[in-house]
Amino acid sequence: MRRHDFIKVIAGSATVWPLVARAQQPTMPVIGFLRSTSLAVSTPMVTGFRQGLTAGGFTEGQNVAIEYRYADDQSERLPALVAELIRLPVEVIVANVTAALAAEAATTTVPIVFVTGSDPVVEGLVADLNRPGGNVTGVSFVAGLLGAKRLDLLRQLVPATATMAMLVGTDTLEGRIERRDVELAAQAFGQQLTIVPVRSEGELDGAFASIVGRAKAMLIGAGALFTSNQERIVVLAARHALPAIYPLREFVVAGGLMSYGASIAEAYRQAGIYAGRILKGQKPSDLPVMQSARFEFVINLKTAKTLGLTLPPGLLAIADEVIE
Repeated sequence: MRRHDFIKVIAGSATVWPLVARAQQPTMPVIGFLRSTSLAVSTPMVTGFRQGLTAGGFTEGQNVAIEYRYADDQSERLPALVAELIRLPVEVIVANVTAALAAEAATTTVPIVFVTGSDPVVEGLVADLNRPGGNVTGVSFVAGLLGAKRLDLLRQLVPATATMAMLVGTDTLEGRIERRDVELAAQAFGQQLTIVPVRSEGELDGAFASIVGRAKAMLIGAGALFTSNQERIVVLAARHALPAIYPLREFVVAGGLMSYGASIAEAYRQAGIYAGRILKGQKPSDLPVMQSARFEFVINLKTAKTLGLTLPPGLLAIADEVIE
């Protein structure tokens, strides 16, 4: 072969080889991460989810890709977002309860890992906690099932004869169940309780204004609506000088008085572990629904001082974390 022909062959091979190499590289699996809320309040969840994936041997951008979608509290957008993820396609969808219900309605083949604060059997996500069946499994951090305990903790801050208010979301089964549990507990305690229903974030200001002069303390219900507006709710509670208890630690970090519940970030870490196991070949039907077993009572001492509250020593003694 003449020298210039040899050079042309080598040059041609150099052009073709990267294309061949790229074609032979395996495509990374894709996970769809879907929430009915906004990106702004999802940072702890995303962080926890990535940690769970890493624990299972998956690192975003290296051997797995994640497509993030947020409905910004507009549930009517969820079917389109689910359809978009399915078309990509994704290997698994990780979603909060509202988004998971939309995903479950759209596909019986794409694995779904939900994270919910309520009972997933009652929500209709799975038939059985130990044997989920179908293409759905997930994690329950039971936020909506702890309302009675939160009421009991809040009662230690105000006179027994005082009236309390409860902010309740009206658009979810979780909210309705939590309301029922708290009302039953209030009856058992002999506690005066005013229920304040909220359908959208536009009603929050009016909800707080409606209880001024009527209630001495407030219990904030669980659910995506309140989680999405946690900073605003904390500001409103401070503005009206209302001691309040919340379902998640994130409210207290934002300046709320106290919270009792499981860690939502930890729940998403567990969801990340499950997503990794599904990517490795396990079926959702073989993965029992995980339930949080550890609950944290968190108090913000700075907020207590601002409200002029002297916290009972017994309440401080049982706190898992005190933010000063």
